[in-house]
Amino acid sequence: MSTDPKRLILASSSPRRRELLSLLNIPFEVNASDTDESVPDHWTPQQIVQELALRKARAIISDTQPSSQDAIVIGSDTIVVQDGVVLGKPKDANDAKRMLNLLSGSTHQVYTGVACIDLANQQELCQFSQANVTMRILHEYEIEAYIAGGEPMDKAGSYAVQGLGAVFVEKIEGDYHTIVGLPIGLLYQMLQQFGIHALSTASKIL
Repeated sequence: MSTDPKRLILASSSPRRRELLSLLNIPFEVNASDTDESVPDHWTPQQIVQELALRKARAIISDTQPSSQDAIVIGSDTIVVQDGVVLGKPKDANDAKRMLNLLSGSTHQVYTGVACIDLANQQELCQFSQANVTMRILHEYEIEAYIAGGEPMDKAGSYAVQGLGAVFVEKIEGDYHTIVGLPIGLLYQMLQQFGIHALSTASKIL
């Protein structure tokens, strides 16, 4: 095992993903850029999140400094799927209201794709995780108040399970971190394939 492990570069500006990645106690930097998120209509949710995670990771490679070549780039993408329909981030308040009414009183799926790219040899690894979320029936005044607070506006499916949106959730089946936006257990297993062992690193820090 290397005594000087590769560094991590998170290709995301999401504060939620930064917080989750910090749990591994491995030094990392953030380097996010805009990417084209359009995909064919016939793609499955699994294909969508894995492809977009890869795009996000690949997008920053050309901007990475030579001194950062001994590093792993991490990309991630999350979507919400209700009855086969992908719900992305809302365009406006009316769109957020539409999504929350769709999710009210039903079970939907959350998919998160994770991509890792080794800058030293361009090796790529991409996987996904899926969880089910059941929401109770939401009252109109709750939806309107939630939207007025602003939390739904940059969230897939128009809610944040780690925020105030948690009050709408009745049951979760699967990995909670998948819903937040970065399945840390899956990522840890993926990083092991690149020779990064977070628990060994954490023991040195402790």
